[in-house]
Amino acid sequence: MAQWNQLQQLETRYLEQLYHLYSDSFPMELRQFLAPWIESQDWAYAANKESHATLVFHNLLGEIDQQYSRFLQENNVLYQHNLRRIKQHLQSKYLEKPMEIARIVARCLWEEQRLLQTATTAAQDGTASHPSGTVVTEKQQILEHNLQDIRKRVQDMEQKMKMLENLQDDFDFNYKTLKSQGELSQDMNGNSQAAATRQKMSQLEQMLSALDQLRRQIVTEMAGLLSAMDFVQKNLTDDELADWKRRQQIACIGGPPNICLDRLETWITSLAESQLQIRQQIKKLEELQQKVSYKGDPIIQHRPALEEKIVDLFRNLMKSAFVVERQPCMPMHPDRPLVIKTGVQFTNKVRLLVKFPELNYQLKIKVIIDKESGDVAAIRGSRKFNILGTNTKVMNMEESNNGSLSAEFKHLTLREQRCGNGGRTNSDASLIVTEELHLITFETEVYHQGLKMDLETHSLPVVVISNICQMPNAWASILWYNMLTNHPKNVNFFTKPPVGTWDQVAEVLSWQFSSTTKRGLTIEQLTTLAEKLLGPCVNYSGCQITWAKFCKENMAGKGFSFWVWLDNIIDLVKKYILALWNEGYILGFISKERERAILSPKPPGTFLLRFSESSKEGVCWAGKTQIQSVEPYTKQQLNSMSFAEIIMGYKIMDATNILVSPLVYLFPEIPKEDAFGKYCRPEAAPEMEYFDLSIQPYLKTKFICSWFSLSYPVLSCCSTNSGNTSDLFPMSPRTLDSLMHNEAEANPGPLDSLTLDMELSSDVASPM
Repeated sequence: MAQWNQLQQLETRYLEQLYHLYSDSFPMELRQFLAPWIESQDWAYAANKESHATLVFHNLLGEIDQQYSRFLQENNVLYQHNLRRIKQHLQSKYLEKPMEIARIVARCLWEEQRLLQTATTAAQDGTASHPSGTVVTEKQQILEHNLQDIRKRVQDMEQKMKMLENLQDDFDFNYKTLKSQGELSQDMNGNSQAAATRQKMSQLEQMLSALDQLRRQIVTEMAGLLSAMDFVQKNLTDDELADWKRRQQIACIGGPPNICLDRLETWITSLAESQLQIRQQIKKLEELQQKVSYKGDPIIQHRPALEEKIVDLFRNLMKSAFVVERQPCMPMHPDRPLVIKTGVQFTNKVRLLVKFPELNYQLKIKVIIDKESGDVAAIRGSRKFNILGTNTKVMNMEESNNGSLSAEFKHLTLREQRCGNGGRTNSDASLIVTEELHLITFETEVYHQGLKMDLETHSLPVVVISNICQMPNAWASILWYNMLTNHPKNVNFFTKPPVGTWDQVAEVLSWQFSSTTKRGLTIEQLTTLAEKLLGPCVNYSGCQITWAKFCKENMAGKGFSFWVWLDNIIDLVKKYILALWNEGYILGFISKERERAILSPKPPGTFLLRFSESSKEGVCWAGKTQIQSVEPYTKQQLNSMSFAEIIMGYKIMDATNILVSPLVYLFPEIPKEDAFGKYCRPEAAPEMEYFDLSIQPYLKTKFICSWFSLSYPVLSCCSTNSGNTSDLFPMSPRTLDSLMHNEAEANPGPLDSLTLDMELSSDVASPM
């Protein structure tokens, strides 16, 4: 269906917006009469190429003639009259300026498309209040009201400019006529016409006074309108756009998803259009002043300042409207943007929030890294990089879903410059690799309506790594930076990193889980983490945490930092126990004291799942001898058998050498089969083939473990003097037969409770 036909079917409130799009510059009647032909032309291209605009304009006049012939055959006198008047108006106004009418038509067609999108989105979402379906704050409602007021004042100004032009034409005509007639009267009649001349002079003076008064009124109102634009522009750039950029930072580190830019783009585009209209009106004042001027002319006095003000406003608005819509990110690591590995492709996207169709394919974007590396802002000794791949691209409206003016870079890579110091500028490197921050800059030039503007924007600081093993510490740097500052390009941040509070850190830690799983961290889980990071405390709110404490210093009695420990747990959850975590079956972070407290009143066979907080070695003992840890499972084993199958198949021998399952109820009281049965393969239960852990290597201690805790007061466990407890873990039939034969005469000892610490990790060490 043609676009114009779709518009006719919209609700009244949308049709009212449609009516405001058209004026004498491009009458709605013409849009109605020539709808199919108008929609078939490339007006945006014509707005930028004069030869094509001239051709399209003459074709437009030809289409008007053909439509006029149809009305002539139909004897439709009214339409004939209107069409003849429209053609005469177009010829008189645009014959020498065909690109201007092309720009106007392109703008109207684009506004029509935006109106259709608004109506469609509202109908789909069931939200008639706003096209985006998002909540509009009171402050934003005031902003939209101010923008509407500016548009109305600009339209009113257009009418006053027409009044001024008509009044000036009348004055100019009477003045020249009187001047000519006055000279003839003196020559022919002497002073006989003096009285009549004085009367006409008096009338002319009154016209000049009215002209001067209207000029002063227009100049004053223009100054007030520019002040209103300045106020609204500051609200847009200093508040709304700044808020969006901060939300983008938060979204990058796992926080709530950032809202889209469409509403902000609509606001900025509206203001930019009003500014261009006022600039044209100021230019019109100059034309009028050149035709008629007089002593004390307010146009001569105030027009230069008005021109300078509107140009500054428009330039600043365009510069602010050039943003990075999607921050640099490696496609293989979408949940960890702003970390880039050398030699690996990364993507990012820039967008101009001033949606002018005439700029389509006109802006060439260039990408640069560390553009200001020669300034004092650069870290002394930091590495230098070259950007490889397609580092220049033209912005267009076709790559985006909503027709926004954007450019997406999909094939960029970084290569480190090889200098005498291994890529560093000198030998004094004050920061480690994962603390170096780099900026990716995007720049372009805009030529629009006689103005040349240099636009530049840049990404959030990125960390460049050369090995994927640097990812955890690099991501910690990204978290710390974006958590504690909204400074756009503080590459010196880690020369003296600020401290954070536990409230800030807790929120970000919870985001690391909620952004990649369906569950964040509970208050109890966060309290356990706070205790590991800060030690025992009554109230952790407001407690300060240094960067070194978070990421660089090893935890007490451990060979790894808090962040390295937590990051491995996050990796474990995502890769191996995601479904169980999402179900809430894994308490995860809970102290041993709390574990004993909640399990002690529970019936025998109740168990819970948590992450190890004490050791990353293979076998460990905790508390008293009855609490036992077993060898860890490797990733290879977990790839062969799911965690749920391990739990379902776990068995030990009781005092009578009968194989039993001590795991009965998942805390608080969920039957094991109900919790884990649905995650097991149907054929796995009767014929599970297990690894013989007695011959498997231990895991390195730098990786994180997952810990089973079991409360089973009446349970006994088989043991011998040699005490290879790992043979009591799930085993193959061969191992089970061997155990049954060798341990048949063993005397079991009673256990008050049994805790099974199962480490789920990545790397494999040499056997002990």
